Amino acid sequence: MTLNLIKLCVGVEKVDELAQWQSGWREKGGMDGKGRVWHTTRMTPKRRDELMDGGSLYWVVKGHILVRQLLEDVEPFTDDEGISRCHLVLHKTLVLVEPRRHRAFQGWRYLKGEEAPPDIGRYGARRGKGELPPQLRAELRDLGLL
Repeated sequence: MTLNLIKLCVGVEKVDELAQWQSGWREKGGMDGKGRVWHTTRMTPKRRDELMDGGSLYWVVKGHILVRQLLEDVEPFTDDEGISRCHLVLHKTLVLVEPRRHRAFQGWRYLKGEEAPPDIGRYGARRGKGELPPQLRAELRDLGLL
């Protein structure tokens, strides 16, 4: 059974902004000069082995789970001030998921595979004429129109 993480994507209004931010880092050689991009957290997941068995980080954007990224690694480290932290190393591909409303929370949470929203397509893939952008789809769903 796949185990995932869920995290608020603070400061991002839509998936495009997350994609642009990460793309900018990758164009500069990544956050470590090796092309890798990560999200830094204070708490390190204890269930690393389960996460590394196909787990993803699901991003909550403006109150909706909209996108996920495969976790490539979970790397604990100690920062310059002696505080334990963790890098959640992310795959470059953003995968759009069926929008699902989610309340705000702090930090990250585990998300069981069977509780995760299903994928609806790769971000950046050419959408058909009838497909809606994920944020619009989420808003219509909240209004009870989808």
